Amino acid sequence: MEELEMQVEQIEQFIESKDNEGLQAYLNELNISDVEALIDELPEYGHIFIETLNLNRAVNVFRILDFPTQERIFKKLSGAKISELINEMPPDDRTSFFSELKDGDVVKQLIILLPPQDRKEALSLLGYPEDSVGRLMTPDYITVKPHWNIIRILEHIRRYGKNSETIDVLYVIDAAGKLIDDIRIKDVLMADPNVVVGDLIDNRLISLHANDPQEEAVNIFRMNNRVALPVVDEQGIMLGIVTIDDILWVANEEYTEDMQRFGGTEALDEPYLDVSIVNLVKKRSGWLVVLFFGQLLTATVIEHFEHQLASAIMLFALMPLIISSGGNSGSQASTLIIQAMALGEITIGDWWRVMKREIVSGFLLGLILGILGFIRIMTFQGFSDAYGEHWVLVGLVVGFSLVGVVLWGSLMGSMLPFILRKLGADPASSSAPFVSTLVDVTGLLIYFTFAVLLLKGVLI
Repeated sequence: MEELEMQVEQIEQFIESKDNEGLQAYLNELNISDVEALIDELPEYGHIFIETLNLNRAVNVFRILDFPTQERIFKKLSGAKISELINEMPPDDRTSFFSELKDGDVVKQLIILLPPQDRKEALSLLGYPEDSVGRLMTPDYITVKPHWNIIRILEHIRRYGKNSETIDVLYVIDAAGKLIDDIRIKDVLMADPNVVVGDLIDNRLISLHANDPQEEAVNIFRMNNRVALPVVDEQGIMLGIVTIDDILWVANEEYTEDMQRFGGTEALDEPYLDVSIVNLVKKRSGWLVVLFFGQLLTATVIEHFEHQLASAIMLFALMPLIISSGGNSGSQASTLIIQAMALGEITIGDWWRVMKREIVSGFLLGLILGILGFIRIMTFQGFSDAYGEHWVLVGLVVGFSLVGVVLWGSLMGSMLPFILRKLGADPASSSAPFVSTLVDVTGLLIYFTFAVLLLKGVLI
């Protein structure tokens, strides 16, 4: 923190004295992450930093900024700097930036600035669905042929490797451009010079399809420990590669969106402080209205049983104990299942195994809370005679209700993500508030049903 404050002070001195050469030299000595931190700290100077930096460093800084910051800086850059940035940006980062811009005319003007080949690549990448792997891939990679020997491979890398996104992995294709396999540079460097590519192939190819969801690509990277993966079309023709830095970016965005949906809001799509009050209200109001009407059902259930339970008023005092336990168990189950889905640990086909586990665990958890609930009634009765001569029945109502509510909450919380995934929705939408509201209504039905069954003719 002290280092950042010193950097800010130094930057302000350069700007106040209009020492552009000193500012350029200073910025070019900093790490890329340090320049990003300075832009966050001094947003009004962000465009000056990008204009001042050497082109390569300016591109590297610009590509790691969040889109709202990119857009704010972009609007203040000179035409010459915009042209340089757009031309030097890696194809995948350029596509990501273009896809975020709302104004189609601006995107067209920017594409015109590109050389013919880059323009063709940009239009091709933008042609894929918004959240598909095709939007992430870059066409800058190294391919080799099966009959090439190690000497020829190394010569090929020296000639074309500079423009490649990565040379950690080489891709073996046939004469038609169909992907055969990939080989690691380590295996090439360790092999005898006369060995041919075909001898290094292990036939353990892992590839992505251009129309695959980006979220699926995140899981494949996670499970296979790769720094890059090839992207192919339906015929197996290689189209590009996706690298780990882009996947980490997608994973972070997915995590942010899921956390926001867990809280019962729509995804904000941009940093909280950059969202206008109007948009913030729009994002939050939808779920609040849905949950409000859900709670109206809770009120309806209470009104329905109010007359029957009027003589057992102590049962109403115990309602928060019951419904909060059901909501908590449902939220727990929902969170666990959504996280397991996000990590690829379970799929839709595992719903029956999950249900069986939740039936057992929900029953045991409910039994624990049910016993504690009965002990609570017994303890209060011993000190204050709060529940009268039929306190045992009241304790059984609370105990049985807790078993039923917690079991039901666990089932609801665990099955909702499967239902939403089957319907094509995001499982994160079965957020904690949503599950709690559903379990509140059904939990009261369970509670009041046990009360009527056990206390009818005794207290009611």
